[in-house]
Amino acid sequence: MASITPTMEANTKAMDAENLARVTRRPGTWRACSALLRRDFVLAWRRRGELFLPLLYAVIVTALFPFALGPDPELLARIAGGVLLVIVVLAMLPALEAMFRADLEDGTLEQWLLAPQPLALLALTRVIAHWLTTVVPLIIVMPLLGALLNLPVKVLPVLIAALLLATPLLVLLGSVLSALTAGARRSGILLALMLLPLAVPVVIFAAGAIAAAQSGMPYLAPLTWLAAALVLAIVLAPLACAAALRIAVET
Repeated sequence: MASITPTMEANTKAMDAENLARVTRRPGTWRACSALLRRDFVLAWRRRGELFLPLLYAVIVTALFPFALGPDPELLARIAGGVLLVIVVLAMLPALEAMFRADLEDGTLEQWLLAPQPLALLALTRVIAHWLTTVVPLIIVMPLLGALLNLPVKVLPVLIAALLLATPLLVLLGSVLSALTAGARRSGILLALMLLPLAVPVVIFAAGAIAAAQSGMPYLAPLTWLAAALVLAIVLAPLACAAALRIAVET
């Protein structure tokens, strides 16, 4: 009987230690990022009416160009690529302003700073969720908008590829600026003034690829430059965004 008691005590201590380790175990990085993505998708679905505003803006502005410039199909086809790129950039701006503002106001960013996961990785997860919920619907309707401007069907894949490379790059750049202006009031104009100069080279390369495809020239070089810039932004932008978020929380 005396020999059983120490064994039972040892088993009890082992079970207590296992339960304590289970409670205090840090959640995995992948699990934390997946939870953040699910949270952002649920919040976006609850505010799904706001998600249609960029789409409505893009459709209305695209439909106005034939009325303003006339129904000349050659003229519309020549300007279609650049017009669609500018429309997408302008439709993205209002949503970029609020990327981190609600999290700063309700204390979520403070929880991010205390989390064991890297802040840069959490910021990158937010950027991915923002791009999927805000920009991807715009890319999906591009065939319809291209048809309104008489964009040649052969150019449509190049337009989609340019948008798939240019829009994540713009969202990554915008995330850094949004983090810098998260604590400022009425920061929409300030964000636009800072982002638009950075967006000019991106639009130039994307429009150059589309124009080259329309004229039958090679178009892979501009897309390659966009891809290289996107890879560089994926590495550096989350780090800059994390530093900006720390500044926003501390101030």
